[in-house]
Amino acid sequence: MDTLPHNNPSTTDLSRLELTRRRSTGWLLFCALLSLSFAKPLLALIKFALKSDLYSYIILVPVVSGYLLWLKREGLARPRNSAVLSDVIIPFFGGAASLMAYWVLALRGWTPAASDYLAISIFPFVCFVIAGFLVFFGRHALRRVAFPVGFLFLMVPFPTSFTNAFEAFLQHTSADAASGLFTLSGATVFRDGLQFRLPGIALEVARECSGIHSSLVLLITSFLAGHLLLRSPWKKAALALAIVPLGIARNGFRIFTLGMLCVHVDPNMIDSPLHHRGGPIFFVLSLVPFFALLFLLRKSERTRIRPMPAPTDLPEKNAHRSPVPRPGSHRAL
Repeated sequence: MDTLPHNNPSTTDLSRLELTRRRSTGWLLFCALLSLSFAKPLLALIKFALKSDLYSYIILVPVVSGYLLWLKREGLARPRNSAVLSDVIIPFFGGAASLMAYWVLALRGWTPAASDYLAISIFPFVCFVIAGFLVFFGRHALRRVAFPVGFLFLMVPFPTSFTNAFEAFLQHTSADAASGLFTLSGATVFRDGLQFRLPGIALEVARECSGIHSSLVLLITSFLAGHLLLRSPWKKAALALAIVPLGIARNGFRIFTLGMLCVHVDPNMIDSPLHHRGGPIFFVLSLVPFFALLFLLRKSERTRIRPMPAPTDLPEKNAHRSPVPRPGSHRAL
């Protein structure tokens, strides 16, 4: 168990800084050796992220996590109050189970897609990084920096089955949202599943129109904004959960806008840059309701935390205190 000397405050602060430095150095060396052990999947992850539109954010995840840890560095220099073995057992066995599953499937001739291979090989790497953090800093320090450390799991790509299912969900719900907007506008439209037949043109909501990349980026933004600007866990969860309906509404509005432009402006708008490269424009538009919701959630926290009224000045000592007669001091009038 790490202990700190009970000296004057300046000595204690120096001891805490030295303790944090030693722990951080040990953990970073452990992470460096671990990275050498996982060099093959990590290099494959970097190449995959640089070429992927969906997972391009992965390169920034360790940087953001490290910066958030640096902001919380003062909470790391605390004594460990629990055994190391009990701390690391969950992340260690989680990573070991993932590696064993990969080896068993590989021996049976499994040939995974790139995202599946990285998902099952990067997940144990992150688990072992967290286990090493627990060894050097302890469970109580992990509680203080749970978000920066947990943020590292965003390095793990999603399995292909999950990505396909979520993409199909966004695809169909976006078509439903666009259909509702067409109906509200009074446009002449006939819908057949994912196809919309408008005067002079037919539109189909393809899988590429699901907006999964923009929704994922906005979800990560909600995680960071909630962590930095909100205190209530319920409000942080509400901000993150609002991303799904917000993404559906954004995609539905995009389909509706392109359809109305094709009908009232030019049918060739379907091949315009607004269709093929207009995603960032609609993403910026979706930030307006996002920041509005964030503002309301943050404002509600401010209004609930009201400053306590300042205590009134106490009367001077014995200023209004009635004298207490002493025994034997009464005089007859």
